[in-house]
Parts: sequence; C-alpha cells; structure tokens
Amino acid sequence: MAKTMIITKQYRCIHSASCLCTKGHLTEEVIFMVFNHLNWNPKLVATLSCVCKWFDDLAKRVLWKEFCKTRAPKMMLDLQSSGSHSVDGNWRALGKLLIYCSGCDKGGLFNNIHIPGHFVYRTRFSRTSGKSFLLPQCRTDVLYVSDPCEHLDQGDEGDVGFFRGIFKSFATSKVRKLLINRSAPLHPTEVCPYCKAKLWNMLQAKMIPASASCRLVAYEDCIEYYVCLNGHVLGICTLLPLSDTDEASEE
Repeated sequence: MAKTMIITKQYRCIHSASCLCTKGHLTEEVIFMVFNHLNWNPKLVATLSCVCKWFDDLAKRVLWKEFCKTRAPKMMLDLQSSGSHSVDGNWRALGKLLIYCSGCDKGGLFNNIHIPGHFVYRTRFSRTSGKSFLLPQCRTDVLYVSDPCEHLDQGDEGDVGFFRGIFKSFATSKVRKLLINRSAPLHPTEVCPYCKAKLWNMLQAKMIPASASCRLVAYEDCIEYYVCLNGHVLGICTLLPLSDTDEASEE
C-alpha cells in the first residue's frame, strides 16, 4: 500500500506571471505519490527542481527529505532526534552529500590535484567511524563519515581517497566551539560544494587526530579535511598501498 502524506499548507507558484504553473498543475499530494512510486529517484527530483521555483520549493521541503529518509533511514532518524524537523544546510544539500563525491579542482581546496566530481551509486556512512575524526575532547559530538571514494593511480599523488560526512546539530557541537575559540579562519574563497557555506580547514586548526589515518587506512601526514558552517565535511587522503595495508595488519 502506497504511503500518503497530508500537506496542510498549500504553496502558489512563485515564478512569474507568464509561468505555465499559474494555469494549474498537479497537487503536492499527487507529486508525492508519483515520486514515492519512483523510489525518490534523485535525478528526477533534480530535474523537477529546474521547472520553476514552485517545484524547486516542493523538492527542497518534501522530495529531498523523503529521498534522504529512504536512502539512509537510521542516519536520518538520528540527525533529527534532537527535535528538529530539518537538517543543517537543508535537505537538498544533504541529499547531494549522500550521492555525490565532490572531487577537486586544481588550485582549489586541495591544491595540486584535479579529479572531477561524480555521482556514486551507494556509500556507507558510519557514526562509529566519525569518532576517529574527532579530538578526544570533542568525541561526544556526533559525526557521520563515509568510506573513502577511491581514485587510484593519480600520478605523484598515488592512490587518492575522498571522504565526506555530516555533523549532528553542528551549531551546538564542541568542534564548532573549539574552532571559534582557536580563532580558526574561514577559507577566503572556496565554499562547501553541497550548501555553498564558508569552510574551516581542520588541518590548519590542528584538529585532525592520528586515529583518522587508521580509520581511512591512509598515510598520517596526507589527510586534510574541511567542515562548513552547516556541519558538512569533505576531505582527501592518500591511501596506503594494498601491500602496505596487509603488512600493517599482520604486524
């Protein structure tokens, strides 16, 4: 039996007087049922968002939220367990974070390498792994971090891994408080690829513990990550070769 949802507040088209939406379109309830049948296909949600501002608003409020809840139900329950009906940075940004590896541009956040961003079929996010990225005094914070997206044989850079994540209730987190207490500067030009918010460099703030390299199976001195004002995390590391990993496991 298909799920139904009652939306009490109706939204008129906020595009323009010439927009076809002013002459009528499907109701929110019908669109909800259609996308429920389509299993909240993210490409179709993104396409609908481009039609006009009314559909973009509907996608932000409803469709991306349902996509996130379907793709990572336990994680979404935890992120909302503090009582919020939204998430930091909005549902569309979180939906993109779940399915998109941001890569990097040469001269951007991770200076010397160019790897185009791309969609990923499925990524595991772990709250337990997130603890490894936090200093001991911040480990009561909740951080979900993905497994690294591997980009092998990148010349002098070796095997590169990109990881991403999100904090729960970042505005009240100990990590944010410590960044402010340390007067950590925001990046002067680059912004979060998921929500366009300003970014803190955790390496520059000396807030990356050694346990992060163990979790990523990466070189300790080759990890860098940023956290934005909305608590989205994006990072890069140089992965240990498989032979080195096996030897480390045997030791």
